[in-house]
Parts: sequence; C-alpha cells; structure tokens
Amino acid sequence: VQLQAFGGGLVEAGGSLRLSCSASRRILRAYAIGWFRQAPGKEREFVASITWNGSGIFYSDPAKGRFTISRDNAENTVYLQVNSLKSEDTAVYYCASPAERFWTPRNVANDHVHWGQGTLVTVSS
Repeated sequence: VQLQAFGGGLVEAGGSLRLSCSASRRILRAYAIGWFRQAPGKEREFVASITWNGSGIFYSDPAKGRFTISRDNAENTVYLQVNSLKSEDTAVYYCASPAERFWTPRNVANDHVHWGQGTLVTVSS
C-alpha cells in the first residue's frame, strides 16, 4: 500500500484545514487508517484513526472536539478535518495503515507499516 498525504499548509491560529490520505491502488477501503503527527524535536504521536469499515473512530486528547476523521471508500480517501488550530498543532502530519487488511491496530506508530510522505501544517499565532 502506497499512501499519500496532502492538504497541509500555513494557516492562522483558529483556522481550519482538511487533510487527505489516498492510496496508489484501490485497496484503501480494506485498511484501518491512522493519522499521526511529528513536531520539530518531538516524537511522532497519534492523532486519530478510523477502522476499515468506519465503525470505530478514535482521537487523541488534543484532537478531541477539534479534529474529525472520516473516510470515503468510494473515493479511496481518508480525511482529517482540523479546526480551531493552535500553534501547538504545527507538525508534519502522516497517514498510515497496518500491514493486515480488515484489522484494527493499536493507536501506536509501531502497529502501522505503510506510511505516507507527510504533509506540513504550520499554524501561525
């Protein structure tokens, strides 16, 4: 699975972006997708995830109430809507999937083996 994350950019505090994650082949619908982020000098951290069929959605505490993950399997895309952005949300955002289809991984980076190239979100205060 080759993933591509895009949609990042420079936004003022309080603004919004919609990040997208797509796959090179039409198989994304069989995989759970997680969004992670890595700020400069910090470790990669979990942000949000969605199961392969959309029945389970999970958020980190910083993301709850501000971020929304969704998927459109017909479009082979998973979205992360990020609202009310803060300066501390500045990071490279990555989408990732586990190796196994139809499986729900833990929300940790080590359970994900396929990673997109990341998209940079910069929030100016």
